[in-house]
Amino acid sequence: MKNWLKLTVASAAILAVSTTAFAAENHGGSIIVTYKDDVSTLDPAIGYDWQNWSMIKSLFSSLLDYEPGTTNLVNDLAESYEISPDGLVYTFKIMKGVKFHNGREMVASDIKYSLDRVSNPKTLSPGAGFFASIKGFDEVSGGTAENLSGVEVVDDYTVKITLARPDATFLHVMALNFASIVPKEAVEEFGEDFGTHPVGTGAYKMTEWTRGQHLTFEANKDYYDSNLPYLDKITFEVGQEPIVALLRLERGEVDIAGDGIPPAKFLSIKNDPDYADQIVEGDQLHTGYITLNVKMKPFDNILVRKAVAMAVNKDRIIRMINGRAVAANQPLPPLMPGWDENYQGQDFDVDAAKKLMAEAGMADGFTTELYVANTDPQPRIAQAIQQDLSAIGITVEIRSLAQANVIAAGGEIDQAPMVWSGGMAWIADFPDPSNFYGPILGCSGAVKGGWNWSWYCNEDLDKRAILADAMASPEQAEARIAEWKAIFTEIQDDVPWVPVFNERRFTIRSSRLEGPAGIFVDPVHIPVHYDYVRIKDGQ
Repeated sequence: MKNWLKLTVASAAILAVSTTAFAAENHGGSIIVTYKDDVSTLDPAIGYDWQNWSMIKSLFSSLLDYEPGTTNLVNDLAESYEISPDGLVYTFKIMKGVKFHNGREMVASDIKYSLDRVSNPKTLSPGAGFFASIKGFDEVSGGTAENLSGVEVVDDYTVKITLARPDATFLHVMALNFASIVPKEAVEEFGEDFGTHPVGTGAYKMTEWTRGQHLTFEANKDYYDSNLPYLDKITFEVGQEPIVALLRLERGEVDIAGDGIPPAKFLSIKNDPDYADQIVEGDQLHTGYITLNVKMKPFDNILVRKAVAMAVNKDRIIRMINGRAVAANQPLPPLMPGWDENYQGQDFDVDAAKKLMAEAGMADGFTTELYVANTDPQPRIAQAIQQDLSAIGITVEIRSLAQANVIAAGGEIDQAPMVWSGGMAWIADFPDPSNFYGPILGCSGAVKGGWNWSWYCNEDLDKRAILADAMASPEQAEARIAEWKAIFTEIQDDVPWVPVFNERRFTIRSSRLEGPAGIFVDPVHIPVHYDYVRIKDGQ
């Protein structure tokens, strides 16, 4: 990561690099983006779904962000920052002259207010826990304080943040939507309706929102980067079925089909040479997996777990979803720091799986249950898994339920022997391996109602994970990632999961749009980095 390489980084230099890479003579124009569902909220402290994530990114700014189309941290509102030798104090110098959409200049006190607000339980932010390492968070979270004692306004353009413990993920947290800077007066004016009257410092500002119909974003003429955005206006039309949106895109009425290519049309569109330059694909910080409940027999036996992992034909499952993924052999996706390109994992080998079953005393097989969300293609994938496991004597009864019920079953220690995570699979909040550990593979997630549905808890690895995240100095960055790599491969050696695939995202744009492919399938600004979308000359 760029900002791990030195303690102080000037944003001007970074901006020069990022904007030069995407420079274009053509500015202006408007586009239409479609979505099936309406937007829930545009309050950055509350919004937490893939649809509103990139919209919020374009309306608000944070101290840090990511280089377009990459997972590389760069400065945003921060002009520079320094980290104390003990990794506990972060001092940010912020840019002067940055204005909110209401015309007021943003200053350091707005940063403190925003961090206090997102941490306060009264805000009901699903991202509050990300800020737990800031000194004073426990008091704010517990209701005994209103403000984070660790966030100090030094002057109008300097804010100092003191942590209670070293946290190597902290800079990534400062790039999350939840860390977006908001003006106190606008939040107090609109109250709970701030999410429908968003006021930020982003490249776009919202000028209209008609529920169930459309939202309109217009270019922020006061945006601190005069090169951005490229467009004058974006209209987000909601309530549009994906198949209808695709037809409209074919007729030139729509520029981006926000929900992607409908499964029923995927192969015909992908194989049509007329669309070769319009389909965009890219990696995601995603892994789809089968959990094996290590607290339930016979999955408490590692030989059985290995046999199951070796019996699943991942390539066949990927063909079922029209090749929109790559096979996975470890929890981390390839895009994530710490992914081990040399790790072998458990190869597909039915004969070897049968031998392991016999060695485990299960030569005659057994009957178990596989929980799966009841929306296509998840039940079909479950049937493929069922068929694969029958080849080694395992009879799988499929429990196809509403997603909420599958999640609830996984959160009970003795209810779901196996869960196919499809539709619920983990997509990282930020590109750091620790985000793939605690909630879904660490001991803290192996609790009633938790997301660690394998109920795997390795206390030694938990201790190592804590120490890894305490390696916060830039000099420790390489060693830290190496330790996370070792932690995840050791986890997979215990086989609490069968990693099946890392899904790739496909989207389709109109022929009049251009720009690097990465901004249309951005791994962090999911799904599109709208600030850099532009129209071709003469279109």
